[in-house]
Amino acid sequence: MDQLSIKQKVLIRRSDGRVHLAEIIKLEGGSINLVTVEWPEGHTVRGKDLPLELVILLNPQIFDPPRCSGNATSTNQTASIPPRSMKQRMAAGSLSPGLATATPRQLTPSVREDDVVNQADRMRKERERRREVQFRTRQEREQVKRQDAGNANWEIAKMIRVQRVQLENQLSNGKTASDRFKGHQIVVCVRKRPLRRKELTDRELDVVSVLSKDTLVVHEPRKHVNLVKFLENHSFRFDYVFNEDCSNATVYEFTARPLIKHIFDGGMATCFAYGQTGSGKTHTMGGKFPGSQQSSIDGIYGMAARDVFATLKTAPYNSRKLSVSCSFFEIYGTRVYDLLMPGKPQLRVLEDGNQQVQVMGLTQNPVKNTGDVLELLEMGNSVRTSGHTSANSKSSRSHAVFQIVLRSETKDQLHGKFSLIDLAGNERGADNSSADRVTRLEGSEINKSLLVLKECIRALGRQSSHLPFRGSKLTQVLRDSFIGGKKVKTCMIAMISPGLHSVEHTLNTLRYADRVKELSVESMAPKRNQDPNLESTSMPDIISQSSSQRPFPSASSSSLPGAANQAQKDINATNDLNGAQKRESMPTSPTSGQQLIQRKGRSAQEVSMMLAKSLARFRGRNFP
Repeated sequence: MDQLSIKQKVLIRRSDGRVHLAEIIKLEGGSINLVTVEWPEGHTVRGKDLPLELVILLNPQIFDPPRCSGNATSTNQTASIPPRSMKQRMAAGSLSPGLATATPRQLTPSVREDDVVNQADRMRKERERRREVQFRTRQEREQVKRQDAGNANWEIAKMIRVQRVQLENQLSNGKTASDRFKGHQIVVCVRKRPLRRKELTDRELDVVSVLSKDTLVVHEPRKHVNLVKFLENHSFRFDYVFNEDCSNATVYEFTARPLIKHIFDGGMATCFAYGQTGSGKTHTMGGKFPGSQQSSIDGIYGMAARDVFATLKTAPYNSRKLSVSCSFFEIYGTRVYDLLMPGKPQLRVLEDGNQQVQVMGLTQNPVKNTGDVLELLEMGNSVRTSGHTSANSKSSRSHAVFQIVLRSETKDQLHGKFSLIDLAGNERGADNSSADRVTRLEGSEINKSLLVLKECIRALGRQSSHLPFRGSKLTQVLRDSFIGGKKVKTCMIAMISPGLHSVEHTLNTLRYADRVKELSVESMAPKRNQDPNLESTSMPDIISQSSSQRPFPSASSSSLPGAANQAQKDINATNDLNGAQKRESMPTSPTSGQQLIQRKGRSAQEVSMMLAKSLARFRGRNFP
């Protein structure tokens, strides 16, 4: 320690193995023997406490100076002492044996050089592997993008294609729907229209997949919080689902045609088309548009009229002397107009003394054949109210009601009635934000009448004693089609657009139709209404939630054969365990005073005190 001084430059070794000069700022002798040094590093000054032994090893020239050469010229000069070896210093006790045999790398608590090298190699390999994966991913993206050249939504198109392949594989092992007509009181069908020419030119994506004759899936593009795109699949099940290849004749065969026999048997039938503006309602009910005028011969109107006259000529209906008449009117807002009268006069809707709704002044035109009916349809369609909306340049702004009435000539009374309704397109308020006041009022009245119509159909299906038919003018006019019990049958055709830009409208239409009858997708996906026993634990709630959110899992173990049964077994086992725990924790004491008296012979006062204390503990407060 005597050879060292303050501000002296010595060599030190850093923890990372570097050796450089540093300045001594403090010396501590005695039993500690510490040397405090500091050195500049950049714009800062760093310091370190070193043991004296390390300073001796790195600076041997300070403690072992070389021998002086030449003769002694003064008596005060002493002869130079030769440097002592390591063994000599160990024998003198100035150096410990451990420090003598140790290397500088062992004396410092630094990370081994080989570990640093290995870590650098691992980082380099990981970086190369990551770059290779990124390069392959970019190549795959470019390849898929070239397949859909010019399509801005090529990623969503790829996900939909993959999802449809998986759904087809699942469907191949499932059940198929029957072809026969389902003779229910309410039949709900869905028809998917094909993409238009403009939509095909714009590379519009088809986001609706028809899996079977009663099931469809809507692929809704969504984004995670980190902006990663994914598909949310919404599955629906109805009585019938018609894809874009089905014609009007096929739709009529399963929807309106079975109702023809019902009206000849003395019943009331209603068939209406519901959907977004531009989804094909008027095309389905009224027929195609070969030009500017509509051809009603291939619509449900014309095919129903043809079958009515064909059935009228068959036995036993040809002997009942039934006459056929037709009426055609529209409901625009809260006003009713006759479409078969010149000038389209406004009509009044009143109730008579028998609480029967009557449309005052409505014309009932007798018809003898299908040609007469087509003339009336052409006359009414030419004066029907239409307007320009954000979704369609020529949109129907009113509900068109075409009625075929059968009357008995001998009894001069109503025998049966078939109401065919082309509803106005449902709209959202956000789509009409830039429209004028008249268009917004039209949309509000249309949505109001459609909501009331849905509630009336649901009440009819539940055999409810109350029908809210006075909620709108449409349901008020169709009151006799909702009241009558088993004599009333209704068919709803929900029209949907398959395009990506119409996915919200499509989901709204399908949810509207689903609430009418609420059929569950039993074979493809579980419903949200699980077993009540599952509410006792949190695990079944999580399982049911994930299953309901993903009705058709794409990359999940539940899609494998037997995985669903295993999941159900796990849920049942959890429920059994919870039930056993509940039974064990359930108190075994008697629940009534009479049982206490019979079992232990207690007095009535003791029994009342025990019951009062149990009740107090149950309510969560102390009883004195």
